[in-house]
Amino acid sequence: MAAPQAFYATTTPVPATAGYGGFWIRLVAAILDGILVQVVVVPVSIMVGAVIGAAGFAVSMSSMGVRLVSMIVGATLGFLASWLYEAVLESSPRQATLGKMVLGLKVTDLAGNRISFARASGRHFAKYLSGAIFFIGYIIAGFTDRKQALHDMIAGTLVRRT
Repeated sequence: MAAPQAFYATTTPVPATAGYGGFWIRLVAAILDGILVQVVVVPVSIMVGAVIGAAGFAVSMSSMGVRLVSMIVGATLGFLASWLYEAVLESSPRQATLGKMVLGLKVTDLAGNRISFARASGRHFAKYLSGAIFFIGYIIAGFTDRKQALHDMIAGTLVRRT
């Protein structure tokens, strides 16, 4: 009688020949994505700022208070838009933001599978760590075998060429 096998989570390793998205192509994708997010966020922020300004005027709020509220709301909109844009698109069946799609990249887990919204969110927030110390967390993508940045290592993801 054979000994019972231990239960292991099985994953299919990504083939060594798979193409990975390196530092420069990912930088271009990030620039494209940043432009796209700002094209939406800036007009919305201007409209919200106008509403805040009108409301502040109606209740006789100081101009400094109106500016402070507008800045907080604008920053919050940008933060939420960036997070949702990346997390929703990278966890979608396309597995990529629009910038990555244009450049033929997609985000996968280490086994080459689609990532969840939670993992895509974790990856997004880990990017703050990648940029925290002079962007070294991003730069290391140019020097690792699978072109992983720090946030990819933390989230257990790869950026692959399609």
